[in-house]
Amino acid sequence: MTNSVHTNAAAAIALQNLSRTNDRLTAVQSRISTGLKVEGAKDNAAIWAIAQQQRADVGALSAVKSSLDRATSMSDVALSAGESISDLLNQLKEKIVLAKDSSLKTQSRELLNNDFQALLRAIASAAENATFDGGNLLNGSLTTGIKFLANADASSFVTLSAKNLSLGGTIIELSLSDTLTTLTGATNALTKLDDSITQLNSAMGALGAQAKQIEAHRTFVTKLVDTLESGIGNLVDADLAKESARLQALQVQQQLGAQSLSIANQAPQILLSLFQR
Repeated sequence: MTNSVHTNAAAAIALQNLSRTNDRLTAVQSRISTGLKVEGAKDNAAIWAIAQQQRADVGALSAVKSSLDRATSMSDVALSAGESISDLLNQLKEKIVLAKDSSLKTQSRELLNNDFQALLRAIASAAENATFDGGNLLNGSLTTGIKFLANADASSFVTLSAKNLSLGGTIIELSLSDTLTTLTGATNALTKLDDSITQLNSAMGALGAQAKQIEAHRTFVTKLVDTLESGIGNLVDADLAKESARLQALQVQQQLGAQSLSIANQAPQILLSLFQR
């Protein structure tokens, strides 16, 4: 090897090694500070692209979960109102059966009819006020129910069917025009009440089954989001225990590289001794 003050091959090699060590040390420090082994496309383009796609799916599923949360709340409100209406119908039966007593005086029938009408108004109020976020499944304002998101592509839906529990409808046949002031009126009211109770139980059963389906799907979506997030972590998260070990090793290499470069840079000084007298 030629000894020259212009060219120092050893220093060049030492500098290259030190630069590589510094680059690796910078990469390790970045992984430790971010917790990611794939932070951007330049780290690993294929893995980054896969992770980004999965992140997009997680974001979409978060929107699906929000939609299902709204569906759950709406169904809970509807079920609570329906159960209240069922209790009111049971109270009505007591009044109507009592009104079937032919020995009742006119004043007693009028008092029973007042209670009867008050309970009917309570039923109407419960159906009208069973509203959540502007949606009401029980007052007859909806004919086809409400659809909620079921998948990340927004191509599948779950539906809550509307059940018209308004007075005088197909489910609650009783109306404010019914009366207990006569025995005939009480007889007609009892027939309508029995039909209403049967129809309401069927409607509430259907609504409850749909609510259970939505709850089950919401649970599935929550688990799916957790699984996808775990999968993303497997792809891009750094193993901090390994990175810590690498950091310590690279710090030692950096110190040794710096010393090696210092020694190599001192080599030309040796040539001066050749010219001393």
